[in-house]
Amino acid sequence: MPDAPEAPPLGPEVDTTPRPLPARVPHRGRSVDLEPLHVRHAPELWQATRSGGAARAEGAWAYLGYGPFASEAALRAFIGGFAATHDPMAWAVRPHRTGTADGWLTLMDIQPANAAIEIGNIYFSPRMQRTRAATEAMFLPMRHAMDDLGYRRLLWKCNALNAPSRAAAARLGFVFEGVLRANMVVKGRRRDTAMFSILEDEWPARRDAIAAWLDDANFGPDGAPRRSLRRAG
Repeated sequence: MPDAPEAPPLGPEVDTTPRPLPARVPHRGRSVDLEPLHVRHAPELWQATRSGGAARAEGAWAYLGYGPFASEAALRAFIGGFAATHDPMAWAVRPHRTGTADGWLTLMDIQPANAAIEIGNIYFSPRMQRTRAATEAMFLPMRHAMDDLGYRRLLWKCNALNAPSRAAAARLGFVFEGVLRANMVVKGRRRDTAMFSILEDEWPARRDAIAAWLDDANFGPDGAPRRSLRRAG
């Protein structure tokens, strides 16, 4: 009598309850606040896009699918549409240090049934880049998605040529998954997309490392961190 065929390998069973959608609500941090994006942010965001000199201002848009904008009116028109979508769900970023809206970010590619969600569409003006507020601005929606809403997979995608974005993903503890070759056309150019993720079992360690780095005790009187986030993990 022939042996019964072996059952094919299958992945582990998971909780199939669809995860909640993010809500259009503010998030408060120690060094930054996130406010649901609105056209009223346009004047401050326009000034933020002009910071840091022409070269840095232009470079901040290099890997985004939109921008730079020729005028405040053009930026306002973009924000009017961008702020009205539910996927991506966008927040304006207001660092306490400046008191002005200096950028935006989103939760996007929201898949409640798969418990998967992406943080992306990140625009930080030159004066906000490489600051404590920038790190906390990314951390707040990450924590909201994983802790408050219970998502299982948090995704980070970027142009494979975008070295600062890849470094940020690694610094925050995302795991590199590979590169999707020629999967998009952005501003008339081929884009290869680098993929990163944090899974639910990896998240507590990542969360605690980022929270420890953001703690007031990690910053000296000059506002500089005492240790790097990569070492903190």
